[in-house]
Amino acid sequence: MSFPQLDDEQRGEEILAVFDTAFGELLAADPAAFRVKFRKMAASAFAFYRGTACLFYHDLDKEDAGRATGGAAAGPFLDERTSRVWIHGDLHAENFGTYMDSHGRLIFNVNDFDEAYVGPFIWDLKRFAASVALIGYAKALSDEQITELVTVYAAAYRERVHALATGAKSDEVPPFTLDTAGGPLLDALRVARSLTRFGLLDSMTEIRDFERRFAPGGGSLELDAATRYKVLAAFDGYLETLPESSLARPDSYRVKDVVGRRGIGIGSAGLPSYNILLEGNSDALENDVVIYVKQAQTPAVSRHITDPAIRQYFQHEGHRTVLSQRALQAHADPWLGWTELDGAGQLVAEVSPYAVDLDWGDIDDPEEIASVVADLGRATATMHAAADDESGHSELVPFSTERAIDAALAGDEDGLAPLLVDFAHTYGARARADHQIFVDLFRNGRIPGL
Repeated sequence: MSFPQLDDEQRGEEILAVFDTAFGELLAADPAAFRVKFRKMAASAFAFYRGTACLFYHDLDKEDAGRATGGAAAGPFLDERTSRVWIHGDLHAENFGTYMDSHGRLIFNVNDFDEAYVGPFIWDLKRFAASVALIGYAKALSDEQITELVTVYAAAYRERVHALATGAKSDEVPPFTLDTAGGPLLDALRVARSLTRFGLLDSMTEIRDFERRFAPGGGSLELDAATRYKVLAAFDGYLETLPESSLARPDSYRVKDVVGRRGIGIGSAGLPSYNILLEGNSDALENDVVIYVKQAQTPAVSRHITDPAIRQYFQHEGHRTVLSQRALQAHADPWLGWTELDGAGQLVAEVSPYAVDLDWGDIDDPEEIASVVADLGRATATMHAAADDESGHSELVPFSTERAIDAALAGDEDGLAPLLVDFAHTYGARARADHQIFVDLFRNGRIPGL
């Protein structure tokens, strides 16, 4: 792959233009949140890459091989079907971790579906491959070692897609659980298992007058009466989006307290957010549940997919995020739903006591990294296969995604790994250079509005 050759000044102007499109309104509304976001992004090339899906898809759109045209895309392995797969949208090496599914099982899988959309499956693979190059570079791995890691990822993805497409039984392709995972994935699951709901509640709440309430401080913001009323009205709308199985007892959705929140992550700067404390599945105080209500964002990839049927399928961005997560993540959070607040779509989900992200800090041995990357390749394939004609959204994806992807890859069995390897090295280098350009723009006061 190749990108137009721009000097640092020209590329800086391009980055600023993309940022203005992606962040302009939110930045103008809350510049302080974006100063925090951008300082986090300045810390490393990988942190910059995590926060700039908008730039990534802008660059992909300049590639002839990945240019969106009328909702489809041209390029290797892409056809009418494989260009219309439910994708994660921000698939990088740190967007994996643990969750407890609706059956009470701890699962290690892909997480964070804020950027999910319907588009070319290869875009997820490219975004992940470039993230591997950035992590490998930060760990001082050679180009040959990075090539091997991306090749391992491609092979694991290909193998799992083929197994799923040819009818592998569930015990042949099991999810990553305490019984089936190994290495750092198992470590994350064990840490998640050691966590408790009481521990989460103890960190966020206190007992006052024999009832649990949110504790002051720690990023909590007290709401005025008008805002509280609006949040509670939005909560009532959210309840209508839950499956009946989510509400185990009539009192499980009784609201005990509501607060505003500040200090959310790199991807959500400037977006309003609230926490709601609920009764939970019993009168016992240790079973209370915390859910969050967060304004959903426009996914970066959607700006480069023009198919009106996809755009019109979603009521708003909260609806899109929830349908995407339910499609891509088997047995998702039973509290997952959507609502509207001040005319904007909202994502609602539990603040899970059992969420542990994959920690790359101590994964340094190349063989261990390769093992992890292979598992993440399998998880990616399983995710792509989950969201198809059998997931309840046949209007959008009216075919078996694993069979479509398997057929496309079968047309060039030796082509996937070299494609991803080339992209990983090229875009990894581009992201490292962009990070330095961004830091210089930021530190010299050249980002408008900050």
